Amino acid sequence: MYPLKFDPILKERLWGGTKLKEVLGKPITNDITGESWEISTVKGDISIVANGALKGTSLQQLIEDNPVAVLGKSVVDRFGTDFPILIKFIDAKQDLSIQLHPNDELAKERHDSFGKTEMWYIMDADKDANLIVGFNKDVSKEEYAASVANDTLLDLLNYETVKEGDTFFINTGKIHAIGAGVLLAEIQQTSDVTYRVFDFNRRDKNGNLRELHTEMALDAIDYDKKDDFKVDYPTIPDTVNTMVDCPYFKTNFVKLTADLQLNTTGRDSFTIYMCVGGAVEVCNDFGSATIKKGETILVPASSTHISLKSSGATLLEVTI
Repeated sequence: MYPLKFDPILKERLWGGTKLKEVLGKPITNDITGESWEISTVKGDISIVANGALKGTSLQQLIEDNPVAVLGKSVVDRFGTDFPILIKFIDAKQDLSIQLHPNDELAKERHDSFGKTEMWYIMDADKDANLIVGFNKDVSKEEYAASVANDTLLDLLNYETVKEGDTFFINTGKIHAIGAGVLLAEIQQTSDVTYRVFDFNRRDKNGNLRELHTEMALDAIDYDKKDDFKVDYPTIPDTVNTMVDCPYFKTNFVKLTADLQLNTTGRDSFTIYMCVGGAVEVCNDFGSATIKKGETILVPASSTHISLKSSGATLLEVTI
């Protein structure tokens, strides 16, 4: 199976903007597009192959027909034919809601879903743009609940000013939000379970407040102040630099100034490349395809080698 590109699945969001088109070249048709789902098997939002002989085939069908060839035996042993991660680009013209995600156990019990561990790589940020990540002090459940009731939750939250290249790892249970003016790449477990706890009292186009999940969030939140979210990573050119290595995904930083050859015989996992700068031709045993900034490609696990041909590109490499 050759390297696979997919049609982006574009999502209108109350807080979305136009950077997905202006910066990444996505074919958006309105001014409130907040997300481009790049690789997904979430029910109702399953990616469709956009290139080559398999064009028009759904990713889920490819996995069902060739699970080990697409995913790798070790991934199939863990997840069956469920694709375990969801890949997105996100443009926040306005602040996202304050939210968090339950862990695997709670998500399984309540929603028959995976939890949602995720990471963010900042691709573009307006001056003084920020994220909310965690609390600015240790907080009790009672103190948190009182702040929600009194509309003072923002006083308890930790703000991080961001720039291009900054990377954040968001554990389940960590309260967080993407701030206005941030464009980022997101890698997460396959889950769409979110507990929204504050939405700045905004109303949707019909004048309605969006649903909050105040009670459900109480048992899902990590109330401790932790400085475990900012990712420091090497940026050595023309090699694979580890960024995040967690049980749910592994992400590496690859900055190319020349071609790079990778032996993937022992990888036993699919490989995803998100292009966050420049352009690159991705080749394997069976073919090749080119991606540019804002595009994503999946190299099936059956590949024994990957060749990255570029004179200048920045990539996020994702495996399991």
